[in-house]
Amino acid sequence: MPFKINISEKGKTLKKETENESLIGKKIGETIQGNEISAELSGYELEITGTSDIAGFPGKKDIEGSGLKKVLLKKGFAMHDKRKGIRKKKTLRGNTISKDTVQINVIVKKQGNNKFEDLLPKKEEKTEKPEEKKEEPKAQETIEGKKEEKSTEPKPTLDNEKTEIKENINTNKTETQSQ
Repeated sequence: MPFKINISEKGKTLKKETENESLIGKKIGETIQGNEISAELSGYELEITGTSDIAGFPGKKDIEGSGLKKVLLKKGFAMHDKRKGIRKKKTLRGNTISKDTVQINVIVKKQGNNKFEDLLPKKEEKTEKPEEKKEEPKAQETIEGKKEEKSTEPKPTLDNEKTEIKENINTNKTETQSQ
């Protein structure tokens, strides 16, 4: 199974995939050479900052090994509950990359031969789409089988109905007062 590698520098992220098995056994916090991931990253020095497996369990730097462990957590890493005093037991993966690891997050420590911005995919310019032709309303058949044309008059809105009702009430009041 290939590793999905997220390489980030100054808020920009480059996504790569590699099946290089030399990454197995590396730990979170270690530095690796860029050519272990891709030839275009030669000369780069990268630091592993995190991992996760296929089920989404993150790797924690403090847990030795590559297996899953249940850890009692307070606020901070992998803990999204913001209530004060809450502690939860969560399943986390160890700090060592194994065959179960799917994603590896790294940051650039030292740039190589190519600039990082040149490695990022270029955004394609948006091409203008031809305007879609609007179809005129077609006749609909009613229950009786007769065709009924859709009217092009705007339907009365709720505000128009309210003002009409108010006007009717006002005219009725004036009529009753004059009698």
